[in-house]
Amino acid sequence: MRIPLSWLREYVDLPATETGRDVQAKLIAAGLEVESVEQLGAGLKGPLVVGKVLTIEELEGFKKPIRFCTVDVGQANGTGEPQEIVCGARNFAVGDKVVVVLPGAVLPGDFAIAARKTYGKTSHGMICSGDELGMGDDGSGGIIVLPPEHEAGTDAIELLELVDEVLDIAVTPDRGYCLSLRGVARETATAYGLPLRDPALLDVPAPNSFGYPVQISDPVGCDRFTARTVTGLRPDARSPIWLQRRLQKAGMRPISLAVDVTNYVMLELGQPLHAYDRSRVQGTIGVRRAEQGEKFTTLDGTQRVLDAEDLVIIDERGPIGLAGVMGGANTEIADHDDIDGVTTDVVIEAAHFDPVTVARTARRHKLSSEAARRFERGVDPQAASAAAQRTVDLLVLLAGGTAEAGVTEVIAPSAPHTITMPADHPDRVAGVAYGRETVVRRLQQVGCDVYGQDTLTVTVPSWRPDLAEVNDLAEEVIRLEGYENLPSTLPRPPAGRGLTERQRLHRRAGRVLAGAGYVEAPNYPFVSEQVFDQLGLDADDPNRRVVRLVNPLSDEEPALRTTLLPGLLTALRRNDGRGSHDLALFETGLVFHPVEGAPVPGRLPVDRRPTDEEIAELNSALPEQPRHAAVVLAGARERSGWWGKGRPADWADAVEAARALAREAGAELIVQQGQYGPWHPGRCAELSVYLEDADVPEGVEGNIVPIGHAGELHPRVTKTLGLPARTCAMELNLDLLQKAGEGALRAPRVSSFPVATQDVALVVDQDVPAAVVEAFLRDGAGELLEDIRLFDVFTGEQLGEGKKSLAYALRFRAPDRTLTVEEASAARDAAVARAAETTGAVLRGA
Repeated sequence: MRIPLSWLREYVDLPATETGRDVQAKLIAAGLEVESVEQLGAGLKGPLVVGKVLTIEELEGFKKPIRFCTVDVGQANGTGEPQEIVCGARNFAVGDKVVVVLPGAVLPGDFAIAARKTYGKTSHGMICSGDELGMGDDGSGGIIVLPPEHEAGTDAIELLELVDEVLDIAVTPDRGYCLSLRGVARETATAYGLPLRDPALLDVPAPNSFGYPVQISDPVGCDRFTARTVTGLRPDARSPIWLQRRLQKAGMRPISLAVDVTNYVMLELGQPLHAYDRSRVQGTIGVRRAEQGEKFTTLDGTQRVLDAEDLVIIDERGPIGLAGVMGGANTEIADHDDIDGVTTDVVIEAAHFDPVTVARTARRHKLSSEAARRFERGVDPQAASAAAQRTVDLLVLLAGGTAEAGVTEVIAPSAPHTITMPADHPDRVAGVAYGRETVVRRLQQVGCDVYGQDTLTVTVPSWRPDLAEVNDLAEEVIRLEGYENLPSTLPRPPAGRGLTERQRLHRRAGRVLAGAGYVEAPNYPFVSEQVFDQLGLDADDPNRRVVRLVNPLSDEEPALRTTLLPGLLTALRRNDGRGSHDLALFETGLVFHPVEGAPVPGRLPVDRRPTDEEIAELNSALPEQPRHAAVVLAGARERSGWWGKGRPADWADAVEAARALAREAGAELIVQQGQYGPWHPGRCAELSVYLEDADVPEGVEGNIVPIGHAGELHPRVTKTLGLPARTCAMELNLDLLQKAGEGALRAPRVSSFPVATQDVALVVDQDVPAAVVEAFLRDGAGELLEDIRLFDVFTGEQLGEGKKSLAYALRFRAPDRTLTVEEASAARDAAVARAAETTGAVLRGA
């Protein structure tokens, strides 16, 4: 919101010495985000005056039209003689009043003006456009043509209000009232301790039965609708300079008088308005929900297909406006340049619409407007009648119109919002003893009515819908008293607390991957469901079941991710497209899986700590959120140079990243051939771990639990996603990896007792992975097993078709004694028995 300081001074008597920077500091201290203060007219130096065009001579023989003009500038040039000026613009004629800058002046941008010879003539000055004076776009795109009543020689700097300061405020969603001069003036008056001249305090006639007929079919979507009629507007009426300049400084373009007035009042009071050409409105004005598929053309000329949730303004023909967003082309105000006639009678609409409905409609139709920005943040419903009256007054004053006596107000009954709060609640929140008097005074400055002693009954003003509970009121007291006055205290963490094991593994996983040369690339957790087709997932793949957001940031990505790969692969493609071809990226984070039949939790209290039952109910409604780790690689893994040949990244690097994470978790990773979704069927490793029965996830059979995959991506996937050829990737479940490694992270022990080595050779089927056999040997061997190593793989006719022999060296050691041959043999036999039970292994030679 752009706030001209000269306009702000109309409502607050700021000291004359206060600059925009001073006001900025005060408002920032009060909690507003004042991003900058723009100095309009900085460096501008006159003479800059009003001139009357006396003659125009068209110069021939040049590539573009050139005009040699004589202009009456009064006594501004010291002689009273006409000023000779060369100009290329063509949007003015003899007799027009224009803005002339004379030699010796300096325009914005340090552009000095001097007499100079050009096109065979000497130009003593310049006829100015709005852009050259730093006024912005006024819609004309040419020379400024002033109203005829201004005398030649009048100072144009003062006339056009070229010198001013403009505060640019980033209004947060909870402070919608600051999208108006009225709201910012209230904050300024409070910050300076000065009285406010509220522009909404107007004498408004009582509603009567003579006003324009209005019928509300949806009082939830529209709880207030004010209609006023003004007739007899002068066809030649234009917006005065002061009004145009205020709109321009606030960042809006002047259009026509009726539209400019509604925009001006919206900026002033924060109430969006709309003016309908009365001759184009047929019958009663109504408000209802749109019919599904109903078509409507908005003011921007776009035909829109409406949704059943859209709120529309209608007449007897159908929609004439998208409520709170934009009006319709079929009732558009026609100005003096319109070939279909000029609007002389208008119906003014000042209504209050449901913020959620307006926000969803604006987003659904991708139609952001100044009105929608205000309605979706909350508009003062009590200001509608005052805004309509202010609009009527300006149209009567500036366009010579006549206000009809009829006043229409349709209002749905509602009670003011009241909050009960202990008088010392802000004290307890801030840790500062404000006292009851300060609390009451600050809340009254906000606009609240406050009653009571120890317990305050606070009635919230209509323009502050964001004040919903006691902590909102406490925040108002704290911010007005000054955040800078809050004491600085360090929290005292209780002893014995720190990171959980899950958090520690998450941090160690990031460190080990970064140490292996990967670069962390965090991504948004939102995906489109089409990405699963691009990854080649089966139709019944569990990862296709997603949690959809009710109100997504983007309609193209409405779901929460079930895998980290889409975001990482997008980051890899983006970096590869920008010239970085040797890439190794990683991410650790949550993925989300929906829970069938999850309950809808209630709202948690804020005046006490939730009970364990309430927290459990809230957690039961959440989706499953396992923590994953993933890497993607492309290009060279080791670059070539004087030190030798490099090598490209391949599937083994992706597998090694998984092994590094397993070592960090203290878990034994089982790597076997696999086939899944985006990976190449011949270059995909399935990653598994051995879990105790209690840790095996529901629905998984056996103790060998898959936790992810690694390898080279399928060529079809790389082509579909636009990735480099031979891109590799790995993803695994960190939570399951942690369970597999629980209890394994212990300090290494050095035993003084000798090791007992036992070798075993097991015959298994060809499709049984060696890692699976090793896992069950470990499980069966017990605590005496120190190490196991596969040292031979043999296949031959003597083993039989489809068989292979796996030879392992098992090392046993006890920490407190020398093992006997019987103890080592018993441990070996237990290991072989466990492997035989689960994999069908047979001791070779037995």
